[in-house]
Amino acid sequence: MFTGIVEEIGTVKSIHMTGKSGTVNIKAKKILEGTKIGDSIAVNGVCLTVTTITENGFEADVMAETVRRSSLSVCRGNDEVNLERAMAADGRFGGHIVSGHIDGTGTITSLAREENAVWVTISADTGIIRYIVEKGSICIDGISLTVAKVNTDHFSVSVIPHTACQTTLLKKRAGDIVNLENDIVGKYVERFVGAGQSASGAITMEMLSEYGF
Repeated sequence: MFTGIVEEIGTVKSIHMTGKSGTVNIKAKKILEGTKIGDSIAVNGVCLTVTTITENGFEADVMAETVRRSSLSVCRGNDEVNLERAMAADGRFGGHIVSGHIDGTGTITSLAREENAVWVTISADTGIIRYIVEKGSICIDGISLTVAKVNTDHFSVSVIPHTACQTTLLKKRAGDIVNLENDIVGKYVERFVGAGQSASGAITMEMLSEYGF
């Protein structure tokens, strides 16, 4: 599990693809501290398992499903990426619950400065937008952010200077693709409520009683 608080900006040294899967080699420093083979590291929000550790980076396997779901499909050598180690049990929970399992991608449509912050607007399909709520949380390229506005086909976040310095988000431009992970709580609620619906689709007192409400 991650929190969406980026620890370091790394650099993609190389990507080797065989068909729709392959390996990625990333240059990093800080996130190597205490890291061992088999550990999880979020790369632009994608949970990857460390398979090799080098003096100045690490390597991880990338499966076809990950390529289909994420922006790793367009990632190239020398691209900068946001990195975060899995949360330690005694660590501070600074962001929100992030699984590292990307729901899909969105496209940056605009960046607009407002005093010390920058508004970033991202378009996404309805399957992702349905789980986004104003003032709720969204993970963009591994960054835990608060949703400031949401519409039927896009949403916006406001990025403060600290986030801009510590992540790659404001280095992107309109048209760039970003990884998106919805807040997992909403997805679980929908799943559980849907499983308990009656044949008519309504939530009944009997269903609520059965599930302890």
